[in-house]
Amino acid sequence: MLILALDTAMAACAVCVWRDGTVLAARRDAMSRGQAEALVPMVQAVMAEAGVAWGDLDRIAVTVGPGSFTGLRVGLSTARALGLAAGKPVVGVTTTEVLAAAVPPEVRAGRRVLAAVDSKRADLFLQWFDADLAPLGPPQSAEPEAVRADLAAAPAVVTGDAADLLAPLPAGAEAVAAGAQTPEPAVLAALAADRPLPAAPPQPLYIRPPDAALPAGGGQLRPSSP
Repeated sequence: MLILALDTAMAACAVCVWRDGTVLAARRDAMSRGQAEALVPMVQAVMAEAGVAWGDLDRIAVTVGPGSFTGLRVGLSTARALGLAAGKPVVGVTTTEVLAAAVPPEVRAGRRVLAAVDSKRADLFLQWFDADLAPLGPPQSAEPEAVRADLAAAPAVVTGDAADLLAPLPAGAEAVAAGAQTPEPAVLAALAADRPLPAAPPQPLYIRPPDAALPAGGGQLRPSSP
């Protein structure tokens, strides 16, 4: 299966072309802003490097959140537009699933996996998985102190860019290497390859409303209330 995978959910812009477990071409740039300008040129460069035509693709994969409101909007709107133009289905995968699946089996063996995303506010976005990557609950938000208490309850490995916000980790908890702090497009592609085709385009997974809101009577965006 040939997949174009896109991720702009967190502080990076990343793309890869993946075929049956092999990455044909990939690009990744760390950035918290500017994904809207960077993503399409990155996609074009990766497709050209892989020597793949749009008609060759089987599907397009994209992270749906949780993550940055703007980043999710950029990734999803781009994936939908590319899918529509190429006549290809778009498959969404949660950010937390991609982060958890990137943890090597030998690292997560016998331990829970916590995928934690920096919400840029006082709380964290997170999801728990067992050692076999079965979800132990839905994506949610929680305060760092509550998460530390959960980490202390049983051995766990922590992945995602919010791992540093949980330091110092309690005994029995370990953070993965920094390279796994944002979603890896190759992991996204592998997960998307095993998903059934959706009946409708993927939707963003927002744990809470965005930090900007339209006034009741319309008009310009203003910051939302805390």
